[in-house]
Amino acid sequence: MKEKVYNFGAGPAKLPFQVIQQIQEDFLDFKNMGSSIIEISHRSKEFDQLLCETDEFFRELVSLPANYKILYCHGGAQMQFSAVPMNIIGRKPARKALYYESGNFAGVAIKEAQKFGNIITVGSSSETNFDRIPEFNKADLDEDASYVHITSNNTVFGTRWHEFPDTGDLPLVVDATSEILSRVMDYSKFGIIFAGAQKNLGPSGMAMVIIREDLLEHTPDNTPKLLDYRIYDKKHSLANTNSTFAIYVINLVLKWLKSAGGVEAIEKVNDQKAARLYQVLDGTQFYTGHAHSDYRSTMNVTFNLPDQELLAKFLEEAAAENMTALKGYRLVGGVRASIYNAMPLEGVEKLASFMEEFERING
Repeated sequence: MKEKVYNFGAGPAKLPFQVIQQIQEDFLDFKNMGSSIIEISHRSKEFDQLLCETDEFFRELVSLPANYKILYCHGGAQMQFSAVPMNIIGRKPARKALYYESGNFAGVAIKEAQKFGNIITVGSSSETNFDRIPEFNKADLDEDASYVHITSNNTVFGTRWHEFPDTGDLPLVVDATSEILSRVMDYSKFGIIFAGAQKNLGPSGMAMVIIREDLLEHTPDNTPKLLDYRIYDKKHSLANTNSTFAIYVINLVLKWLKSAGGVEAIEKVNDQKAARLYQVLDGTQFYTGHAHSDYRSTMNVTFNLPDQELLAKFLEEAAAENMTALKGYRLVGGVRASIYNAMPLEGVEKLASFMEEFERING
């Protein structure tokens, strides 16, 4: 194995090293079955046991109330941009939903939802290039709406909702793709919370959807089978051959997180990692952070350099020091350090020290 590399990619993102090692072992022979984990049937007792265990780990880690269902859905988080309105926008006759536009993927979610009903953008931070979270005003809530949608952490721009809005009787739908399991959350506040797996949960191509069970009553009968939350619930997400490998990796990640002390413990580490990078940004005029200081993400730290020549040099020299995937998203440019749960503190410290030295030489 080559020298240790710190992958700061936004997704598919770094997985815990212990998880990668276990995958390597099980890839040839899963539980002494003589078959790889990618070969066993989703109908086998061994996989059923793994699936049930995965449910139990997640419930324990987030203290999930009993009246919430766990669904393992195809298509990643973007599939849920369609699935959410298809399943619950019919709760009210107006077929209306309220969306907060806080970044790129919130905007994509709005465009998809518009295909299924009357979508009202009640708050947006587009005028400041999404450097902050839109203002939440309870007076904007419309009781004729079926739900309220937010993106809790904005991967591209490096902002997050530090506190979740109180939407009263309107179900709050949360896309938590880039921060699920990174901080303690009260799941009883949510109608639906979903996350693509490729950042804090496992490999790409799948989403976990956590839904309050009373919301399952509103799915129309003409909803396509593999977008129908009722079918996922009834069939324990096995109405067809699901991504068994992805669920297996999610299981390993949840085990790893439990062994690391759980969500409360990892939140403290995440806060420490983010604080170290923001310490560098706050102590310099060389680097310019994108996110307003009141809305900074602890998962995605975004910043720029004085010019494109220095940016290119920074990325090249960082890669030579085994710090990869730091190039910012095209809508923001600059640098983006994604420091999800699996990124160790030592990796963040190496990046922070590199930033300080790069500024000393080039500033």
